[in-house]
Amino acid sequence: MPTQGPEHHIQPESLVALLELTRRARQASSEAELGFLLVNDTLQLQPYRQAAWWSQSGRLHSLSGLVQPDLNAPYAHWLRSLSQHLQQAGHTQATVFTARDVPAELAASWDQWWPAYGLWLPLRDTETSSAGAGHGGALLLAHDQEWPAAGLQLLQEWAGAWTHAWHALNQRQRGGPLSWLGLGGPRVAPSSTTRPWWRRAWVWVMAAVVAAAAYPVQLSVLAPGELVPSKPLVVRAPLEGVVEVFHVQPNQDVKKGQLLFTFDEALLKSKLDVARQSLATASTELRQTSQQALADIRVRTQLAGLSGRIQERRAEVDYLREQLDRTKVLAPGDGVVLFDDPSEWIGKPVAVGERILRIAAPGDIEVEAWLPMADAIALSAGAPLQLYLNASPLEPVTAQVRYMAHDAVMRPDGQYAYRVRATLVAPTSHRVGLKGTARLEGQRVPALYWVMRRPLAWLRTTLGW
Repeated sequence: MPTQGPEHHIQPESLVALLELTRRARQASSEAELGFLLVNDTLQLQPYRQAAWWSQSGRLHSLSGLVQPDLNAPYAHWLRSLSQHLQQAGHTQATVFTARDVPAELAASWDQWWPAYGLWLPLRDTETSSAGAGHGGALLLAHDQEWPAAGLQLLQEWAGAWTHAWHALNQRQRGGPLSWLGLGGPRVAPSSTTRPWWRRAWVWVMAAVVAAAAYPVQLSVLAPGELVPSKPLVVRAPLEGVVEVFHVQPNQDVKKGQLLFTFDEALLKSKLDVARQSLATASTELRQTSQQALADIRVRTQLAGLSGRIQERRAEVDYLREQLDRTKVLAPGDGVVLFDDPSEWIGKPVAVGERILRIAAPGDIEVEAWLPMADAIALSAGAPLQLYLNASPLEPVTAQVRYMAHDAVMRPDGQYAYRVRATLVAPTSHRVGLKGTARLEGQRVPALYWVMRRPLAWLRTTLGW
């Protein structure tokens, strides 16, 4: 029985190297790592001078000895032309070729770039029944000597194992974050069993996204809010003077006619004393002139002027007496007194008509919100409003918008906002003055508009787009 020659015998070391390369290919985590393994470490199975991976996408993916090949280099152009020629020739098995097997324009530069013998090794998964499945392109090898049969057999086994690993890597990538969109996975040729477009996952996903974006939702905005009296009794300064003392405290219940505060009476009392003295002097002068008029007819002409002066002095006395009565300010009705710290008012000069405090009737409560200009959505009368108080966020106060101011006014914080008043739907146990965050609801809009309203407004105001 004849024995096999050395060119047909596979050494055990080569089999161990094949197993090691297969293991490393299965553990590769990227296509770049697989390409580097293919063009550089194949040398452990069969010696060669140069190697190149011609990918199925139609480009040189990897070159031996280089991390990243320069696709614009002359050598890369020559290799690309050579690979295109071999691919068009339709070789599906390992094919050895020389300069005599290629066109003249490629053979003219053969000696400049390559040694004598070349090998075209298609990268196909031998375990895949489909002819196109798992296709990874081809491996180009160049060597100074003829290719031994044992080396070709090892290289074909390695090509099948490498292509299987490449196919598995693409399947793992297909199972990544984009798999549910149907966008991952290897680029394989479509078959006749491909599902119609309307049954593909990405079509249904996109349809669901469009439906969710167009789904109508309630447009809502947030604004600072507060519980305020709807029709408070405003107590203003009845005269110009200085507040002397307060007889009530903030948030105190008062009855109609109860004394609230008093003004300093010293100045008015002194003016009243002077006016009374002037009236008494004018009355005495009128009596004396009347007695003289009985004897001297010329004095009678002075009686009219003296009578007018007496009337003027009497009117002044009555006015000052009335002003003195006004120094004691009484409650115009029942309710709760609303004002700041009394110590800030005592000794403070006030003008006539200046507001000092308010009296809110029991149960006379509504919601006041300040809508920022950036959130000024269209609110119709009766629009729902919920006020989440800072003191009790789990018990929102429900109300309906009564009106929204036409013009924005400046608030104490320097921001312009629209005043919104809302009537309570049901009575509440919360007191006037509690603050929180009001949620106002407008008309129904698509969900996409609800999400993009603020970004679009920022683009319009910032970029003018």
